[in-house]
Amino acid sequence: MQTDLFIADENSPAQLAEQYRQKLNQYNYEYYVLDAPSVPDAEYDRIFKLLQSLEAQFPALITPDSPTLRVGGTPLPAFKQVRHTIPMLSLNNAFDDADVLGFVRRVEEGLQLESGKKDVIDYSIDLKFDGLAISLIYQDGLLVQAATRGDGTVGEDVTENIRTIRGIPLRLHDKNPPELLEVRGEVLMFKEDFIKLNACQREAGLKEFANPRNAAAGSLRQLDAKITARRKLRFFAYGLGALKIKDKSLQPTTLTGLFSWYSQLGIPVCKERALVSSADELLAFYRETEQKRDQLPYEIDGVVYKVNSFELQQQLGFVSRAPRFALAHKFPAQEQLTTLLDIEVQVGRTGAITPVARLAPVKVGGVIVTNATLHNEDEIRRKDIWIGDVVIVRRAGDVIPEVVTTIPDQRPVTAHRFEMPTHCPHCGSVIVKLEGEAIARCSASWIKCSAQRKGGLWHFASRKAMCIDGLGGQLLDQLVDKNIITTAADLYKLDLTHLAILDRMADKSAGNVIKAIEASKKTTLARFIYALGIRHVGETTAKDLARFFGDIYPLMEASEERLLQVNEVGPVVAKSIMTFFADPLNRKVVEQLLAAGVHWPKSDMPASEHLFLGKTFVLTGTLPNLSREEATALIEAAGGKVQSSVSKKTSMVLAGEDAGSKLVKAQELGVRIISAAELRQMLSG
Repeated sequence: MQTDLFIADENSPAQLAEQYRQKLNQYNYEYYVLDAPSVPDAEYDRIFKLLQSLEAQFPALITPDSPTLRVGGTPLPAFKQVRHTIPMLSLNNAFDDADVLGFVRRVEEGLQLESGKKDVIDYSIDLKFDGLAISLIYQDGLLVQAATRGDGTVGEDVTENIRTIRGIPLRLHDKNPPELLEVRGEVLMFKEDFIKLNACQREAGLKEFANPRNAAAGSLRQLDAKITARRKLRFFAYGLGALKIKDKSLQPTTLTGLFSWYSQLGIPVCKERALVSSADELLAFYRETEQKRDQLPYEIDGVVYKVNSFELQQQLGFVSRAPRFALAHKFPAQEQLTTLLDIEVQVGRTGAITPVARLAPVKVGGVIVTNATLHNEDEIRRKDIWIGDVVIVRRAGDVIPEVVTTIPDQRPVTAHRFEMPTHCPHCGSVIVKLEGEAIARCSASWIKCSAQRKGGLWHFASRKAMCIDGLGGQLLDQLVDKNIITTAADLYKLDLTHLAILDRMADKSAGNVIKAIEASKKTTLARFIYALGIRHVGETTAKDLARFFGDIYPLMEASEERLLQVNEVGPVVAKSIMTFFADPLNRKVVEQLLAAGVHWPKSDMPASEHLFLGKTFVLTGTLPNLSREEATALIEAAGGKVQSSVSKKTSMVLAGEDAGSKLVKAQELGVRIISAAELRQMLSG
């Protein structure tokens, strides 16, 4: 999509530069002052580079207030202003390999190193957090001031709010602390805490935050520190400002030395970092980090390369707005602008009607996106999304792209509101919306509605359910449309004759599908329960039900009282399970599946005798001769549950080599810590 706001040949260079500056200043104000960005970072970066190029071509156009000469935005007037002793500069950005190679070349040329001595340069790499830059000043080991970066020269005094962040020490862990230490780092909010915060905002009827970065900024800029204290913020140090220390021998000479010293002082430092000595290694770390980006507990938008030696950093110096010794290598944008062409509805396996945005193709996070979820009709109304709007689309890893918000000032006169259809587009049945529910549903059952039938069969065959390899959506659509199958039990009646009449189904492919269907007969009770597609019964609940009941028949006959005894099964889930098995058609399908040969290992003992029943585990570090998946399977087979975070309710922490913050928290809370060897010993009796 073309999103250029200005056409070069219709404006003089001076007019064009002024328009770019106005837009960038507006975006800065929205982002840093209002905490309400109207465009994604990629759009800001694009216009910033256009202005940079224009000013490079016409240096006379550079003004004292140009965004290219400053960092950040104007401090909020409600906070006391703080002038930084040493400016908090931003970094130049890299967007491709050529930019990184150019950075390394400029460093080598700037240090005037001979070709045979270029390997003496070490580069420290850490993550580029999507948070808020902060300066912490310690005098004689005591935290006396905290300030935001602001415009790089003047920031906001947020000392009282920073004091509420538990990860930041109020006093350094050193009996002989430096006279003055200015720690520079990032305040951020972890993804899990962001989700919880937005849930609280919804319950209170308040506006939700667009992303963790804005949630962190909004939380830190509260005039009432009590509000900040209720929001879980984190801090990672990444650099050094001013430093006065009596014993110069203790003064770090490198970034890696600084990070080690910070850890000793009790200052949080992210462990996701590296020390390398070549451009190839810089790029390798970038690609490895990009691959695991979505598995990290916090948001990042790139990595940062810095010359490791402080002495070499001083030799390289600075350009107008950034150091020559550092570079931020940004990931492909995960938010972009595009146009909402239309809104259609999809019908899921439970009859849920989901509005789907049809978009003008746009590249987001390295992938061309044409569709995005809109969740439900209430969400469309809340975000005031109209067909024809210019919208911000977000994509993160394998998560379905979503429309974040619209750009109201770019709404065309032809835009119009979306109206939910009154009848199912697949079967014509009335669409209903029950009181208290946000989701509208097709009122027909899966017997009448082909869309529900297809969705249910796809779920049944999916990897986490019966795992029938090769039985994808297109094949299932044909099987349903040609009336070859109606229920999951019909899958086990298929033979090569049935598959041979389908499009793009060769003999070999058909044979592989038949083999996969046969192999799926040997499964687990948890997978079988999950595959049935009972509403509100996800993968975890299916495991809990399997552990508790041990077989399908006790579950089918269970009363509400009995179901409520299962871990984390409440009245809504219990009612859903009972309703499912009260339907004669559903019970018939279960009987047919069992008659077709679907089976699982029978439990040798009742659930009450399982070794880890009711116990929760957290895994951390690298386990010897045992993958995390294998450890999880062993624990769950013995009745236990594996969770992602440590709390007072955690029963045990299984720790391996290089265990991190989870191990520390477990020690603080007095949670039992075991090794992989101890786990095996416990299981062997």
